[in-house]
Amino acid sequence: MQLPLVIDAVELSKVIDQPHVIVIDLSSEAHYETSHIPGAIRLEPTRMLCGQAPIPNKIASDAQLSELFSDAGITEASHVVVYDDQKGPWAGRFVWTMHCCNLFNVSFLNGHLDAWRLEGFPVEQTPHTPVPSSLTVSHQGTPLLADYSFIEKHVAQGDISIWDARALDEYQGTKVVNASKGGHIPTAKWLEWTDVLAHEAPALLLSPNAIKQQIVAAGLDTTKPIVTHCQTHRRSGLTYIAGLYAGIDDMRCYDGSWFEWGNLPNSAVEKSH
Repeated sequence: MQLPLVIDAVELSKVIDQPHVIVIDLSSEAHYETSHIPGAIRLEPTRMLCGQAPIPNKIASDAQLSELFSDAGITEASHVVVYDDQKGPWAGRFVWTMHCCNLFNVSFLNGHLDAWRLEGFPVEQTPHTPVPSSLTVSHQGTPLLADYSFIEKHVAQGDISIWDARALDEYQGTKVVNASKGGHIPTAKWLEWTDVLAHEAPALLLSPNAIKQQIVAAGLDTTKPIVTHCQTHRRSGLTYIAGLYAGIDDMRCYDGSWFEWGNLPNSAVEKSH
């Protein structure tokens, strides 16, 4: 059964009882304990991160991700549906992480638990512990991950487009968060991550056409690979999904994000007001 990248609550309700469908909740433990989609497995979202200095928000190691996916019971035959309680950033990053590991049977639940509730579908409080699998994955060589050297090289060549998903004051450099300098990557265009949402309660994405129009209006060049980032590649998890949903085939992510770029002594920075 082939499920879409972005799935709505009604679509999920029709397949949720299929044995190969795994629903993953990346919400806080407190939210998960209060209510979650029946059968959903909670994973701690920070397990997607390497957790090691100097840039702890970079993608986790192959060993870490193999353990994470195995703990969730994921196999190559599984189809994962993921949601969170933060309007989509963690869920988007989870999809990106699976894609980096050549696991493409994964869907983003549009509207998350709020949309599920609004449709009148049941929730539960019972925690679920899956039967672990023995999945081994690798993200080595994935084209979906853009690192500092890749961005520096291709910005100079003018053959990529950079999507900065942070708040405007971060992009402009008037607000500096956990960095030695503020501003943005040269040539980067600003489109805040929440701008791809139609509304936030529930956090539903705009239509693909509307997102595409926003991307073009922001000055991003859809004929080139688009590299999206934020401060720690959490918010840009959502913009990765939004770009794919809008029909952009070549979406990539800079997992180091501004936490890395803004702390490197020789990184080039632009500011605008």
